Amino acid sequence: MRIVFMGTPDFSVPCLEGLIENGNQIVLVVTQADKPKGRGHHLTPPPVKECALSHGIPVFQPNRMKDEESRRILEETHADLFVVVAYGKILPADVLAIPRYGCINIHASLLPKYRGAAPIQWSIMSGERKTGVTAMQMDVGLDTGDMLLKKEIEIDKIDTTSTLHDKLSQLGREVLLDTISSLEKGTLQPEKQRDEEACYAPMITKETAQIDFNCTAEEICRKIRAMNSYPYAQTIYAGKLMKIIAATPVLDDKLSGKPGEIIGVKGNALIVKCGNGGISVSEIQVEGKKKMSVFEYVKGNAFTEGEILGLL
Repeated sequence: MRIVFMGTPDFSVPCLEGLIENGNQIVLVVTQADKPKGRGHHLTPPPVKECALSHGIPVFQPNRMKDEESRRILEETHADLFVVVAYGKILPADVLAIPRYGCINIHASLLPKYRGAAPIQWSIMSGERKTGVTAMQMDVGLDTGDMLLKKEIEIDKIDTTSTLHDKLSQLGREVLLDTISSLEKGTLQPEKQRDEEACYAPMITKETAQIDFNCTAEEICRKIRAMNSYPYAQTIYAGKLMKIIAATPVLDDKLSGKPGEIIGVKGNALIVKCGNGGISVSEIQVEGKKKMSVFEYVKGNAFTEGEILGLL
């Protein structure tokens, strides 16, 4: 099968590699532009571009998908199918109509739940016990197309966005290959999404990452796990930004203090009061310093007991 693959980040790479290893003919890879990274702001290619070039596959990095040149280039591939995995740009209707089998999207949630840009983060923050990957026939809506195949996994209590990302990335590869196999056999059975069951997973911002210590210890720890590794859950300590990298709940209703109050340092952890119970913070990054354990931090710095951590 002749396939145009569209994707950009690390999440997309196992799907592209799976298609290549499975003998599909990848006639073109479409990805976003190289972006400056690091202190030197050197232009860095997306992971999907690096993967494609390593296999000798031509790469197209359009600024827009709604111009004549982009459409012409895509039409000239004579592709049977477009596969989209975390590409990061919306495809217009005339592009969706180019391949004879349409466009299949691999989405990191159990649709119709968590449509949108950040399904992994929001599934953790919302306290879901399971998530998964859905293969979807794309239409002009935002993750609204017919579902083709689903596979689910459990969300562990210690899963962060980073660990769940890696699990779902590999699961996405399985879902994609099984979907294409069924497509070739003619056994796919598309299923309409129930819009009334849908919820939206908007893009993560620094505002999303702010910690409200009036929330429960469980809610706050879920946010900390969901914001790992970007932009990290955030608060203010002594007038400076403090990112909380890792924490666990302290489920003690007798813990005294106001929400956000520093109770003290016990063992290798900073104890902070929440709406109920507290959190035991084991790793932080204070503005102007590198990430470090609380144990390392208190060797040269002291936390002021009774101080209230605040919103940005």
